[in-house]
Amino acid sequence: MRRLTLRQFRVFEAVARHLSFSRAAEELHLSQPAVSMQMRGIEVILGMPLTEQLGKKIFLTEAGREVLHASQAITARLDDLQHNLAQLQSVDSGRLNLAVTTTVNAVVTGILARFRGRHPGVSIHLDVSNRESVLNQLATNRIDLAIMGQVPDGLDLEAIRFMDNPLVVIAPPDHPLARRKKVSIDDLATEPFLVREAGSGTRGAMARFFDARGLALRTSMEMSSNEAIKQAVQAGLGLGILSLQTLEQELTLQRLAVLAVEDFPIMRHWYVVHRIDKRLSPVSQAFKTFVLQPVGQPDEAATPHSERLRPERPAP
Repeated sequence: MRRLTLRQFRVFEAVARHLSFSRAAEELHLSQPAVSMQMRGIEVILGMPLTEQLGKKIFLTEAGREVLHASQAITARLDDLQHNLAQLQSVDSGRLNLAVTTTVNAVVTGILARFRGRHPGVSIHLDVSNRESVLNQLATNRIDLAIMGQVPDGLDLEAIRFMDNPLVVIAPPDHPLARRKKVSIDDLATEPFLVREAGSGTRGAMARFFDARGLALRTSMEMSSNEAIKQAVQAGLGLGILSLQTLEQELTLQRLAVLAVEDFPIMRHWYVVHRIDKRLSPVSQAFKTFVLQPVGQPDEAATPHSERLRPERPAP
C-alpha cells in the first residue's frame, strides 16, 4: 500500500488552509496544475475525495477534515524534531549525559557549575555510581562521557588524565597515630580499616598498595559511599583511605585528621573517558575541552590532543 509523502502532506495543508488551488500554488512556488495533480494523487492513495467544489468555492469533505487534523499533527511533530535536532547541534542548548565515580563527584560538581556558568542553556544528566557501574554505562553507550579514576585496558576507551587524585589515610583527630609526625606502614597493619564496596577504584588502590608491601588489609566494615566512611571514621570505628580533595570541609572543621604515613599519599589520577568509537555531540566535546583546559583559559582554546591511556600501574 502506497503512503503519503511529506511533500504531499505539505501540499494538502496549503490547499486546506487557503481553500484555493491557486493560492496554495503561490505559497508553495508551484504551478496550479502541479498542485491539482498532487491533490489527485493524494485522493487516489486514500481512495476518497478530500475536497469538493460548490460553485466557485472549495470545501473540505469529512475525510479531508480528518486528513487535515492528522497532517497538522504530523508536520508539527516534524517541526519539533527539526527544532530539537538543531538544539542538539548547539553548544548552548544541547544535553550532556555524564557519569562519574563517587570519589570524583565532589570535584565534578564544581566543574559542572563553572561549565553551566558559560553555557546556562545546556541540560545535564549526571549519574554518580561506583566504578563498575560507570564502566557498564560506557560499554552500553548510555552516556556521552565519564570521569573516573582507574582506567581499565581492553575496553576500547579513550581516556585523558586531567587532575591528580591523592589518597590519604584519615583518622579521628584524637587517634593516637594522629599525634605522630611519622607513621610507618607496619603501624597500620594492626588498625581496622573502613573500605568501599567491591568494584570501587579506591578499594582497589588500597588493596594493591598493601599487597605490594606484603601486608594484609584488615577491614572492619564495608560501606557504599565516601560520606559513610567519613562519618564512621569520625565515630572511631576505624581508619579510612580517601581522596584528599573530598576532605576539605572535615579537615577545616578538624573533624578528621590526615595521618603522616610513609609512602603516602597514594597518587592516582582522574580521567575524562569515552568510547573510542563515540561521536561526541557539540555539547559533549565542549565539556571535554572545558575539563582539559587550564583553569582560566577560554573555551575557544584548541582542543587538547587525545590519547589512549593504559590502566594506572600499582603503587611501588
